[in-house]
Amino acid sequence: MSDYIPPLDDMRFVIEHLGPLADITALPGHGDATADLVDAVLAEAGRFATEVLSPLNRTGDTDGARHTGDGVRTTPGWQEAYRAFVDGGWNGIGCAPEFGGQGLPKLVSTAVAEMWNSANLAFALGPMLTQGAIEAIEVHGTDAQREMYLHKMVSGEWTGTMNLTEPQAGSDLSVVRTRAVPAGDHYLISGQKIFITYGEHDLTGNIVHLVLARLQDAPGGTRGLSLFIVPKFLVNPDGTLGPRNDVRCASIEHKLGIHGSPTAVMLYGENGGAHGYLVGEPNRGLEYMFTMMNNARHAVGLEGVAIGERAYQRALAFARERVQGRPAGYGGGTTPVIIEHPDVRRMLLAMKSQTEAMRALAYVCGAAFDRAARETEPGRRTWWQRRGDLLTPIVKGWCTETGIELASLGVQIHGGMGYVEETGAAQYLRDARITTIYEGTTGVQAQDLVGRKTQRDGGRGARELLDEIRATVDALAAHDDPRAATLARELAAGVAAVDAALAWLLAAGGEDPRLPAAASVHYLRLWGIVCGGWLLGVSALACLHGAGTDAAFRDAKLNTAQFYAVQVLCEAASLQRKISDGSAAVLTLDAAAF
Repeated sequence: MSDYIPPLDDMRFVIEHLGPLADITALPGHGDATADLVDAVLAEAGRFATEVLSPLNRTGDTDGARHTGDGVRTTPGWQEAYRAFVDGGWNGIGCAPEFGGQGLPKLVSTAVAEMWNSANLAFALGPMLTQGAIEAIEVHGTDAQREMYLHKMVSGEWTGTMNLTEPQAGSDLSVVRTRAVPAGDHYLISGQKIFITYGEHDLTGNIVHLVLARLQDAPGGTRGLSLFIVPKFLVNPDGTLGPRNDVRCASIEHKLGIHGSPTAVMLYGENGGAHGYLVGEPNRGLEYMFTMMNNARHAVGLEGVAIGERAYQRALAFARERVQGRPAGYGGGTTPVIIEHPDVRRMLLAMKSQTEAMRALAYVCGAAFDRAARETEPGRRTWWQRRGDLLTPIVKGWCTETGIELASLGVQIHGGMGYVEETGAAQYLRDARITTIYEGTTGVQAQDLVGRKTQRDGGRGARELLDEIRATVDALAAHDDPRAATLARELAAGVAAVDAALAWLLAAGGEDPRLPAAASVHYLRLWGIVCGGWLLGVSALACLHGAGTDAAFRDAKLNTAQFYAVQVLCEAASLQRKISDGSAAVLTLDAAAF
């Protein structure tokens, strides 16, 4: 098996030239995030990912978390790795300094999180959910709640979870049944939650659950949900741990992948009610939870990037050493390895180009949220928030769907050896499969992109982005490098496809609201492919102006972008036809005829 090697050169390139880092360090509070500091952080994070987390990835798959009479036992080595993770300060690199965090920009913490996920996705899921819980409490909690919980959550001494799903309430949270009854300065919580990532484990002394529940007099549907902090152990006023709360892990799921991550069934209030503490105002819980969920959706999209990168590295290492057949037209004097086969090269370039495109999109989305939080002019903050909101479902939906495709290509490159567990290629495909499902399926992300992010503002945010992509097309067309010309041509066609799909979608919604829903996943994929081409185009422009570590790096970036243009970006036109001409066909067959 090949070791994980963090792609630091490409990460630094995206941060510096696509973020771009200079714009982020100009924001209030981010002036210390200099290029030298970022380089040092990335290098040390890469070392930790390679030396500590990556060696445990296979162990987590073969000897995953186990439910015992005393709770959940994590994979051997997990406790030591988590302690090193906490001692290194990694849990709080993007968190507020007032609670012990390092306050680095999301642009940078996104790159670090990619490394955790590539090295060991099952391990990285715990800190990821904790980050979301931290943000929800920081934004919506009281001063007392922030003081009581955030210092230890930011440090990693305690972890956090997100409790939404119930057996009868998956994506439809309007039917949540978990109840909350007032009891003096707290509430008594009773109900069952399922699919709770790291809902129980042996890594920390306390787990802070954020739980959606319904008050007795609450209105029906999602408008009647409130958000509660429900700690595993109650916390005394001085911050020490009190008695065990009335919350219990009944079991953990037996899953296709991510075996090292305990996915728990949680029971609240079996013995009178778990103590819960209201976050914010009653009946606004789903609104508050979306702070955490949007954080998680971006993070899960990043998992697609990370899995794509790790699967690519494994496939590339195999292709460089595996001898099989003699490629057509091969004239070399040595015994050929399979990377010389044109079809293997095609698959490897498909993996490499799409991983680089996804990485660029995830980082640029993170940078948009940095600017939305810290721009000094309110109008600019609003503009960047709109951009980040538009990109989030694309990052989550397109990157995870593509991550699965790339993991599957990795198995294919291995041939029969990819289908047996010893090579490790199959683990990435199994681990990746959940990413298109949790934190909202691809269909849910697509509906969000269509409804909230396109129809609600009449396409304003979409058109702003299209205008920016057109400017990139013009800049590429001004260069005489033939690869730039190819990118300009295909990117222009991609913009035209999105523009046509956008116009159709806005008109079709008035004709039949089912039509945009039928087109939504194709619409999301169209946006992802075109955004990926746009950012590879921006990368190409930077390389043409001398950016990058050296000439070989620049040449590889330009050739990879050209491949993407003619092998991936060219799909835009067919997706536009599926949207405009094919959506009505989705609705023609009666349900009984399936």
